[in-house]
Amino acid sequence: MRVLVVEDEQLLADAIARGLRRESMAVDVAYEGVEAGERIGVNEYDVIVLDRDLPGVSGDELCRQVVGQGGATRVLMLTAAAEVADRVAGLSLGADDYLGKPFAFAELVARVRALARRAVPAVPPVLERAGICLDPARREVARDGRPVALSPKEFAVLEVLMRAGGAAVSAEQLLEKAWDENADPFTNVVRVTVMTLRRRLGEPPVILTVPGAGYRIG
Repeated sequence: MRVLVVEDEQLLADAIARGLRRESMAVDVAYEGVEAGERIGVNEYDVIVLDRDLPGVSGDELCRQVVGQGGATRVLMLTAAAEVADRVAGLSLGADDYLGKPFAFAELVARVRALARRAVPAVPPVLERAGICLDPARREVARDGRPVALSPKEFAVLEVLMRAGGAAVSAEQLLEKAWDENADPFTNVVRVTVMTLRRRLGEPPVILTVPGAGYRIG
């Protein structure tokens, strides 16, 4: 999945981003509201982790922007305010979930994954297709009951393909969902990653190439 972290405390923002990347998520970071608004206007995110108390363009205004665009992007709002009234105000803006600071990182990860599952159409927490079982929360993959060890990027690509439910996913869509904004769209990184992923999953090949359309789980 692809996540945008919007947090003006740079050390905290970078720590969140590093942790989510270890969970095989593609993560972009913005340290202030204007920068975040530009990214939201260009990229399609599954979840936005949004600090409510931003300088300049506030988290409240960014939340309104995301909600106004429609789509399946979910918003997890962060704030140091602990009052019930503050949580209610944040949710009334259209945020999907609310997490007070300080927070346990494991809870943040669980909430991000839960929000991603609420995208349309909804998908189950454990994905199964063609003998492959992928558990995003535990970051475990098995094929026909055999555990498969994957790198974070291979795991991310497989998760995107599994969530497509057998539909073809283009290389551009994989680049959008499994890599962050620093990825070079003119490289063959997607093809190479799919090739190594096929090898790790073993025979017979389960990732099929769809000419002119991309890849799908057969």
